[in-house]
Amino acid sequence: MPGMNLDTEHSASRTFERGLVLANFAQAGVLLLAFGALTTAVLWPEFGRGGIAIAAVAAVAIVLLVTRIPPATMMQLYGARPYQAGDLAQFENITSELARRAGLRSPPRLYVVPSMSVSAFSFGSSRSFATAVTEGLLRRLTMREVAALLAREAAHAKRGDLLVLGIADFIARCAQAFYYAGLALAALNILRGVSGSDPVPWASVLLLILAPTLMTALQLALSRTREMDADRAAALLTGDPLGVASAVSRLDASPGKPLEDLIPPVPARKVPLPSMLRFAPPAERRIALLNALQAPPMPPLDIAEGPRISLIGVGPIEMRPRYRWPGVWF
Repeated sequence: MPGMNLDTEHSASRTFERGLVLANFAQAGVLLLAFGALTTAVLWPEFGRGGIAIAAVAAVAIVLLVTRIPPATMMQLYGARPYQAGDLAQFENITSELARRAGLRSPPRLYVVPSMSVSAFSFGSSRSFATAVTEGLLRRLTMREVAALLAREAAHAKRGDLLVLGIADFIARCAQAFYYAGLALAALNILRGVSGSDPVPWASVLLLILAPTLMTALQLALSRTREMDADRAAALLTGDPLGVASAVSRLDASPGKPLEDLIPPVPARKVPLPSMLRFAPPAERRIALLNALQAPPMPPLDIAEGPRISLIGVGPIEMRPRYRWPGVWF
């Protein structure tokens, strides 16, 4: 019967969403355990079992930072400014409709990053999150393509991805800080060797220097289907798989190769991502899957293309992708 089929579909959808949440919690747990184990191994020669307590406190601190820091504060760290309603009035209608279709409590607060790279990212949770788009995205993409990328961010929030992505980002930053600490301790050991003093255990120094490589390798070993799943979810939310495919084809091809994040030194890394858990499969593969997706039953968004936002943008034109310490973002 139709009613039974509808109930079955809703039940299957809820089961699928619960599975996604559990998978994200599992990946977050793996990342935190690995970070704790690395921290313990670094501290063990000096602190013994006390290193375990310090590592546990560090892991808890990361979780608290990810879950307690307001999304607006994170956006400030990336130099993003709040989107003003007068800039692109359609944004409010699009984000509100996407939030409604995704079943989110509220649409995201929008921010604009003064960079000519083409990217979008979010912080927060399904209850409250903020989405940033770069100036380059606004200048180079059509509104249809922008809406597709906003739908991807709504999908990430709905699926619970923002928690594990936030944890991965903080761990990547900590690992980069470990790298610099390892270099400093290596220099200190050389000086101590000259003066005849006892060095810091070289095993700890080596682990500190290799921390970004180890954490990156772990993140690459985790699920790489998250971005493709977000593509499919965005196609369902917008009712426009071809629009999502077009948006994916316009994203920056500058993230480089994962190998660039596996080889020190950290300042030379070329992958402009907060963490490698955000690294997406090749665009060609994603586009092929989207092109093969049947048109979803959701009606397409009501989008007006004129005047083209790529001719306007919302900020000054003299901007370049910027590198920030430690590591690279945009």
